[in-house]
Amino acid sequence: MCIKKKYFGTDGVRGRANVFPMTPEVALKLGRAAGYYFRNGGKHHTIVIGKDTRLSGYMFETALATGIGSVGVDVMLVGPLPTPAIAFITQGMRADAGVVISASHNGFQDNGIKFFDQNGYKLPDETELAIEKLMESGELDNFRPDAADLGRSYRIDDATGRYVEYLKRVIPRGMTLEGLRIVVDSANGAAYRTAPAVFHELGAEVIAIGTSPNGMNINESCGSLHPETMCKKVVATGADFGVALDGDADRIIMCDEKGEIVDGDTILAINAQHMKEEGTLRNNGVVATVMSNLGLDFAMRSLDIDIVKSDVGDRYVVQEMKTGGYNLGGEQSGHIIFLDHNTTGDGILAALQTITILIKKDKRLSEAKSILTPFPQVLTNVRVKDKKEFENVPGIYDCIEKAKAELGERGRVLVRYSGTENVARVMIEGEDSERIKIHAADIAEQIQVNLN
Repeated sequence: MCIKKKYFGTDGVRGRANVFPMTPEVALKLGRAAGYYFRNGGKHHTIVIGKDTRLSGYMFETALATGIGSVGVDVMLVGPLPTPAIAFITQGMRADAGVVISASHNGFQDNGIKFFDQNGYKLPDETELAIEKLMESGELDNFRPDAADLGRSYRIDDATGRYVEYLKRVIPRGMTLEGLRIVVDSANGAAYRTAPAVFHELGAEVIAIGTSPNGMNINESCGSLHPETMCKKVVATGADFGVALDGDADRIIMCDEKGEIVDGDTILAINAQHMKEEGTLRNNGVVATVMSNLGLDFAMRSLDIDIVKSDVGDRYVVQEMKTGGYNLGGEQSGHIIFLDHNTTGDGILAALQTITILIKKDKRLSEAKSILTPFPQVLTNVRVKDKKEFENVPGIYDCIEKAKAELGERGRVLVRYSGTENVARVMIEGEDSERIKIHAADIAEQIQVNLN
């Protein structure tokens, strides 16, 4: 069922900074509504606020904190920290909720606001709708606590250290990363201090890039969105492998010692195989999304591991994991979720889990990645003015059905809209790379003609 929301999309509220809905006025209203919603009783209440390194983060941090404080809820400010760190800190500090100010892999011009509940999980649609109702109904217009009951804002100076120590404990006791040379690309984003520190303190020689944020260079020619920068650095420095994160560090893309990319599907497969061997893969299953490569399906079947598909977005992966009782899931884009350790995608955690496997098995990443042979895949993005249902546009629908009929069971066609941008995404897989390129171009052309 599609639930229509005014502010929230597939991953919080997101858009161009200082343009509706990402304005300080909306952030203030959102802070008041969320603060009121999470009060839920008479005890003392606190909400954690973290952010990435975008210039607009200061503006939204102030607006949110003001709104939350105005309804009598305290605010803990932790500054730039990865999204998964906010989930962790929210639980550890026993806060009522956590807020992340970030637009993830988007450019610095965009920003976003997403929430975690007290258990570190992203909010379900029903909760987001309830918060929107509070923003719009006028119910809070006259809710004005006395001056003595207003919320306070204060900074948590040791938040980064808490998270670094937590991540270091993921590596088994007695194991170190000594002797490994690792390129770590933090995308000039939220993990610019955290990621290099974790790997360095575990004993690795760290070649850190993407660690000079200026408010406007987040994700710019670096990070998981541009892994070629990491790959070149790995080859140039003779590193053992590379780790590239996105702007809020909930995604990871790796590369092996040859500079060849290892995406989220392959990282997921490597971990699934190892967890099954160790007897820790709950319910013998893995949750992936409809965007995952067909090669992952074949790899999991060959290992007799069930694969369950969710909608795109780590929030939906986690929901499917909780419903089915699974502890491993992820996306090709690099969101990898280990529910035994954290409640959301965590790029650094996923890297550490994968590195642990390589050390235990004494394997290079180039060897381990052979578990998955990806099908040729084409992904094309088309900007659109109108998000009409594809089946209601004959030119687009007929083109999609033609591609599906030709590819059959040895291929896949997925055409969907982005949840955060006015973009249609065309993804086609098949054994003949030239044919899928033709089909993708045909569908993209029909979308361009009919939706612009």
